[in-house]
Amino acid sequence: MDLDSYLGVHVAALKLRERRTELLATNLANADTPGYKSRDIDFRSALAAADTPKKGGQLMATQARHIGATAADAPGGLAGTTEAFLKYRTPLAPSLDGNTVDAQLEQSAFAENAVRYQATLSFLSGHFRSLMTAITGQ
Repeated sequence: MDLDSYLGVHVAALKLRERRTELLATNLANADTPGYKSRDIDFRSALAAADTPKKGGQLMATQARHIGATAADAPGGLAGTTEAFLKYRTPLAPSLDGNTVDAQLEQSAFAENAVRYQATLSFLSGHFRSLMTAITGQ
């Protein structure tokens, strides 16, 4: 069993949660910027795309330098960018200056994402702890 199959999709989820944290923080920072359009990641689609190469039993490149490899073939299955999964948020109450940031919605999404990020870290930490226990026998 290799480490990628042992950790599953959780490594990719952690990377996506990190990127989502950056996006939500940017949205909050631009809450008063006229014309700013709030963005978020379509997390389910991005995570499904990150997990797809592992499901088909296909060979995956382990480095982008491998012949025929693309960024999506790299470990974790994530492309070097999440741009394909970025979506603009539809505002519940559009502002007159064209800004689509709803500060309360963004704060709520940020808090939820932080909790899920911490849960993923805890899950991975438990996996590494059990792996170390198996290796050292203690």
